[in-house]
Amino acid sequence: MGKKNENIAKRSFAFLSLFSGCGGFDLGFTKAGFTCAGAVDIDKKALLVHERNILGPTYNFDLSHGTLPLGIPAQVDIVLAGSPCQGFSTLGKRDLDDPRNHLLIVGGKAAITLGAKVFVAENVMSVKSGQHRQYWDRLDSTMKEAGYRTKEVVIDSRQMGLAQSRRRIFLIAWRTGADGEIQFPPIGSQTLRAALSGVEGLSNHKPQWLVPDTDEFKIAAAIPPGHKLCNVRNGASAIHTWEIPSVFGQISEDDKKILTEIISLRRRIRVRKSGDADPLPLEYLNKKFGNAAIDRLLSKNYIKKIAKNEMLVDLSYAFNGKYRRPSWDSHSITVDTRFCNPKYYLHPEFHRGFSTREAARLQGFPDDFIFSDHSHDHTLIGNAVAPPVAQYIANFVLENLLKDEK
Repeated sequence: MGKKNENIAKRSFAFLSLFSGCGGFDLGFTKAGFTCAGAVDIDKKALLVHERNILGPTYNFDLSHGTLPLGIPAQVDIVLAGSPCQGFSTLGKRDLDDPRNHLLIVGGKAAITLGAKVFVAENVMSVKSGQHRQYWDRLDSTMKEAGYRTKEVVIDSRQMGLAQSRRRIFLIAWRTGADGEIQFPPIGSQTLRAALSGVEGLSNHKPQWLVPDTDEFKIAAAIPPGHKLCNVRNGASAIHTWEIPSVFGQISEDDKKILTEIISLRRRIRVRKSGDADPLPLEYLNKKFGNAAIDRLLSKNYIKKIAKNEMLVDLSYAFNGKYRRPSWDSHSITVDTRFCNPKYYLHPEFHRGFSTREAARLQGFPDDFIFSDHSHDHTLIGNAVAPPVAQYIANFVLENLLKDEK
């Protein structure tokens, strides 16, 4: 930290963290010199991890009612809010009326109530997609109506020195004399090999190896680095289920060609107005490939009739990617709550998923940040703001938005 930043940090600006989780956002701000005046979350297990690693009081409290817990300071300098993303995320149902969507506004209103100089909110990129963006827009307008200037920035963890592609959107609102030109120039990335080196013997590194001769092990053994199990694409990275007959059943080369063509057909012959791809009419497939071939693929469970409409047929394993295995010299995709489950993500080399410590490394948690060795840790890590990204934002807030504040 430079001399200028040291002088600013001595002013001991305090932050309140809402929806704090285990403290990724908070860790970045404390490393930049801020003081944690409180962390609020509904998840008791998350707060136990927070208490173990970050100095400051915690409050187990449900923020959905729009109130704040008793005991928090009457005024703070900064409010951080990493509200739940499940209602916005493309990994979920994207329910427009998911009650958690309204929590996005709660953080901004709390910042206004507490007279915060700066407010920082974080969420997934899809918070601005389609009708869901009404929540983000309302948050922005709420802050502006209260006299805050606002800017939104998109940051990819891969450009912030991490070995993970993780794009997140931040709304930064401030009520200071700063002009607020906000730029976060990239500082480079690192490879998985560099990020995961030296994890042996560390806390929370307890790899769960797949058991030989099980279906999971056989699938993992068939997935090279840079590939995934995927039946809905014909790209170079896709390994199809019919390429692993020891698990999914032996079929002829002709049947494999039919399945490969079905992948393309389900994107060209549409029965719905929207969506990525569709089931196919059974009558069409029978005419094109012959009843015997289609019956054979049905009997071997490589294709299936749709339960609600038996006149439609689809691939039995119509997912875009499971058992994803990244390459050592590349980076991982976004660390989410399923990241340590080998059915979704495989280690670059070994037939297992990622350990808690490995996932934490990819998120930028230091090795002395201790988790609980509970499966819930994976959810905490996946939901966290990457600490180095948070610290980068915190340094900007100190040096720019709060530089003239007493």
